[in-house]
Amino acid sequence: MHRAVVLAFLVLAALPKWAVAESLVAYRIVDEAIAEPLTAELGDPVRGRRIVRDTSNVTCLICHAMPIPEDPDHGTIGPPLAGVGDRYSAAELRLRLVDPKILNPETVMPSYYRVDSLFRVPEAYRDRTIYSAQEIEDVIAYLTTLRDRDQQTSVATTARAVVGQPGRDDQRYD
Repeated sequence: MHRAVVLAFLVLAALPKWAVAESLVAYRIVDEAIAEPLTAELGDPVRGRRIVRDTSNVTCLICHAMPIPEDPDHGTIGPPLAGVGDRYSAAELRLRLVDPKILNPETVMPSYYRVDSLFRVPEAYRDRTIYSAQEIEDVIAYLTTLRDRDQQTSVATTARAVVGQPGRDDQRYD
């Protein structure tokens, strides 16, 4: 019996992160926000920054310009995220990450913490979330730090470089 438990643990540990189904944490939407964190552990902004830059997963940089000048390829589909911590609370950001279609059913932004009622999901990604509950909290912790005017200027410069448009360094994207 003990061997079977150890063997099962080793097999589970060897599986890719997505292969082990995480049970979804229940949440409640109130006033276009999810007030309660999905985890007991606080989000870590350093891990959150790493997650939004992770090109092996769905990264925010695919669609959004961000104050991350060391990554030259920023998307322009979604709004720039500089200053997003001034525009939205952690609770509002949580809903936007967990299920943005609640706010805008036509959005192209993926639901990062949902597995049901999704369309055209490749087989390898079915029945799993894009981010874990802890990764959602880590990303929120990072996004809430994006408040500084200097970060907005940095994204404006990066966004112009990406799309090749001239502009002033003090241009705002709010």
